[in-house]
Formats: sequence, structure tokens, C-alpha cells
Amino acid sequence: MRIGEVSAKSGVSVRSLRYYEEQGLLASTRSASGQRQYGDDAIERVAFIQRMFTAGLSSRTIKDVLPCADAPSERTSDAAAERMAGERDRLSNHIEELLRTRDSLDELITINRAHRATL
Repeated sequence: MRIGEVSAKSGVSVRSLRYYEEQGLLASTRSASGQRQYGDDAIERVAFIQRMFTAGLSSRTIKDVLPCADAPSERTSDAAAERMAGERDRLSNHIEELLRTRDSLDELITINRAHRATL
């Protein structure tokens, strides 16, 4: 599959696909004319990468956990598990902060509504 086809099927820009390659997250081979060629698993790989970015993981973290997804072994699983646990803790803390912020906004909305009712 060429890069344009991967882009169209995955909904990810060609520029992003090139970035994923630069970061070591996605691999391609080159045709005789120098065009990128991707395997059939590229769409699934790009979807995985997108989910990780959406969850707030950095490209470096994604690169660190990919070996476990690609070829699980005791070594890659242990390293990835530690990294993923750290990321999960980070996300949990962020969720807690977001919930506190939402609660504060709810209080402000209630105060604002009460004030507007007196006008």
C-alpha cells in the first residue's frame, strides 16, 4: 500500500504518517522509484498509534511500548508494563484534575445562576 492509500484508509494525514516513520513508530519499505510501501497491517498500526496519542502518550512512550505489542516477550513485557503503569497513573491524575475543574465550574455556574436570578 502506498502512503496516500494508508492516509485515505486510516484518516491520518500523509504528513502525520511521515512523522510516525521519523519517530520509529511506523515502518515502510521503498519501491524502486523511492515511494513508500506499507504492509497490510499499517492501518491497524496507525489506529493503535492514534489511540495512544489521543490518550496523551508521547511518541517516545509509544515507541517504548510498541515492542511489547509487536513481539511480546518477558523482557519487552516487563519494560512496557512498567511504562504503561506510569502512563496510566499519569492519566488517572489528569482525570482527577479534570473532575476537580469540572466540579469548580459547576459551583461557578450555580453561583452565576443564583446571581442572575436576583437581577
